[in-house]
Amino acid sequence: MASRLLCLGLVSVLLAYYIYTPLPDNIEEKWKATLLDVTFRSLGHVSNFAELLGIKHYMDVMMFLTYAENTEPTSDENVTVTDTLFNNVPVRLYIPKKSTEALKSGVIYIHGGGWCLGSAAMKPYDLLSRRTAQKLGAVVVSIEYRLAPRFQFPTQFDDVYTVVKFFLDKTILNKYSVDPDRVAVAGDSAGGNLAAAVAQQLLKDPEVNIKLKVQALIYPVLQDLDLHTPSYQENGKMPLLSSNLMVRFWCEYITTDRRLCEAMLSNRHIPLEAADLFKFVNWSSLLPEDLKKNHIYSPQFGHSEFVKKYPGILDERVSPLLAKDEQLKGLPLTYVITCMYDVLRDDGFMYVSRLKKMGVQVVHHHYDNTFHGILLLNNWPLDFQIAHHIEERYLNWLKENL
Repeated sequence: MASRLLCLGLVSVLLAYYIYTPLPDNIEEKWKATLLDVTFRSLGHVSNFAELLGIKHYMDVMMFLTYAENTEPTSDENVTVTDTLFNNVPVRLYIPKKSTEALKSGVIYIHGGGWCLGSAAMKPYDLLSRRTAQKLGAVVVSIEYRLAPRFQFPTQFDDVYTVVKFFLDKTILNKYSVDPDRVAVAGDSAGGNLAAAVAQQLLKDPEVNIKLKVQALIYPVLQDLDLHTPSYQENGKMPLLSSNLMVRFWCEYITTDRRLCEAMLSNRHIPLEAADLFKFVNWSSLLPEDLKKNHIYSPQFGHSEFVKKYPGILDERVSPLLAKDEQLKGLPLTYVITCMYDVLRDDGFMYVSRLKKMGVQVVHHHYDNTFHGILLLNNWPLDFQIAHHIEERYLNWLKENL
């Protein structure tokens, strides 16, 4: 009996140690955040184990979350929802039913998931798109781009850019009664990355005559040069997006070469020859003082083999923060969301700083009590109140500015 009690005690201690996460005191609804973190970490361990045994690729197991949240294109009393193709790229289309003589606004939405996970059909994205269509009276195009590691850069960018150009054609806008002067592109996380890259690319595309009015970037990932910013250092073990997982996403997006992951983890994947590019991501001059704290800016350099083999590492379509200053001029009104406990926090702050410097009008909403991916936590069983608050503020801003 004593040995059984001892074993039970040891198991209980180990379980409590595994479940416990030293989250910051000011995180909203901390017990939900803890439960979420345990669930996500557990899935990550299972994914690693399955890959180690050669059963499944890591991302194939992680896709369980995407499949579990899948929804069918179901219309309701407010919005007509259909799955269709825009120039051979799958999209989920949301059209408000309320009749009006005025032209509608248009929102092109790009889901997150590290270019490897996620879907426009996931319940959180479906809910967000429905609410966007209903509240703004907008036609919403949610893009179902191809995912890594099966497809790698530039496939994801090309899919998204193809849809955006297709939608911005006058004939298509007329078909859906969308005002060409009131179109936005938006996205979260990797979707924010793609949205920022698309907005930059459109500025230099002579085939596109209709320009975006707004870009909305929700905790976007914007650069792969410096993966040792203060936010990477401080938030590497926060819920949903650890620094290790973000590095894994980067590697899967660019190549199947695992050596790149190792180099990125040590922040030694950029050669000295590319040192001049670090001025675009120099957090020591781009972050506010309260985020720098006691961190010391010290860029690391490695061999040139990765950049030579995988030039996408230094491509502006991969890292929008690498765009030269003059390339940022003319970007549309920009809305940026950042979260304090997010490895990508500093990416957003740096982009805001550079955009403002170039005269781009920017509205930046920073939340100091939450973490990456919070906007997706808008339905049962992990329904965070702050997710609804952030969503409402985002939609209100869109409605006022689109």
